[in-house]
Amino acid sequence: MIMIAPQDEPAPGNIKVTRWDWINLALQTLISGGIESVRVLPLGQKLGVSRSSFYWYFESRQDLLDQLLAHWRNTNTKAIVERAQRPAESIIMGVMNVFECWADERLFDPRLDFAIREWARRSDDVRRAIDQADNDRLGAIRDMYRRHGYDEEDAFIRARVLYYMQIGYYVLDLKEPVEARVGHLAAYLRSFTGQEPSDADVAHFMRFIAAR
Repeated sequence: MIMIAPQDEPAPGNIKVTRWDWINLALQTLISGGIESVRVLPLGQKLGVSRSSFYWYFESRQDLLDQLLAHWRNTNTKAIVERAQRPAESIIMGVMNVFECWADERLFDPRLDFAIREWARRSDDVRRAIDQADNDRLGAIRDMYRRHGYDEEDAFIRARVLYYMQIGYYVLDLKEPVEARVGHLAAYLRSFTGQEPSDADVAHFMRFIAAR
């Protein structure tokens, strides 16, 4: 039997519905209702299209679920790893690069991360994906510290403290305004690096916040 690969172009007769429309709605549904709510028929009804539109883009529901995981890896995990790997003239600047992910949800979506972690409670495959993502994120942050002269154990523990503290913020659903948290920026930087940030360091990150 000849298999026709799902298409990226809009399906005939459903010009206004794209592959991304399906993925975006599925992501919203995953976040708001959990993985069991991500079903083809209800999604199609919300989009106002038939099941044939879905199968134009995806081979199966599992194919869609795989795309959700891929999107999560290519956004949340990629953002942390990329910023931890950026060249930085100091560890303080390196940590602030990572802080960009916490300050801008366009880079790191905490609701999506939490939804994936909830999904992992029901799927061993997703649990493995979560474990791999955490290892990749922690490894990139650890390597950032190592590049700036921290020994292996110190880099490993500092990476854990930085990363797990932020994930804890999301898990506890703390409602601290960004402005209030940024007010403690210098103290956070001292805690995560053991170094004293300059006024110029703080001003650099404040410019990032203002430009969001």
